[in-house]
Amino acid sequence: MMIRKSFLIQVKDGMAEEYECRHNNIWPELIVLFRQQGVRIFSIHLHEPTGFLFGYIETEDEERFNAIGDYDVCKRWWKYMAEVLVCENEYSDKGKEEMLGEVFFFRN
Repeated sequence: MMIRKSFLIQVKDGMAEEYECRHNNIWPELIVLFRQQGVRIFSIHLHEPTGFLFGYIETEDEERFNAIGDYDVCKRWWKYMAEVLVCENEYSDKGKEEMLGEVFFFRN
């Protein structure tokens, strides 16, 4: 059974195009890490009027997924992306992320 996760983050004003560009050129070693840690689906959607980004992930294992943040490549990616994301403060190493709780799911 896959575990579904979702989150909200927000891109800084005027940085949505850069955010998308960076993801279109995501580091191959980060993709390898996702696969190794059981991530099967990962999509991000932009709400242009507000700059909010909705992320959706399907993963095989919660523990393996949570361990992704312990890897250097992930830490470097978060720091790189913090340049274009709203963060807790100016010293944050990653964007301000809020996990969402699932309230409805349908699969046919």
